[in-house]
Amino acid sequence: MEELLSILREIHPDVDFETCNTLIDDQILDSIDIVTLVAEISDAFDVEVPPEALVPENFNSAKALWEMIQQLDEA
Repeated sequence: MEELLSILREIHPDVDFETCNTLIDDQILDSIDIVTLVAEISDAFDVEVPPEALVPENFNSAKALWEMIQQLDEA
């Protein structure tokens, strides 16, 4: 999880990713951020993020992202 938080902080250092759960709803993350995140997650965690996983619920918080990564890692 710490590596994910580090990736997120590189994209938006001004956001408290540990408490924010409206990253998409409040438009903190935009489409460019999502593309960057998917690439960084793929590299850092050696998982493939399929198109069907690109839904707002998976990107609205660091916790949701971490859960998605764990599910993809188990697949």
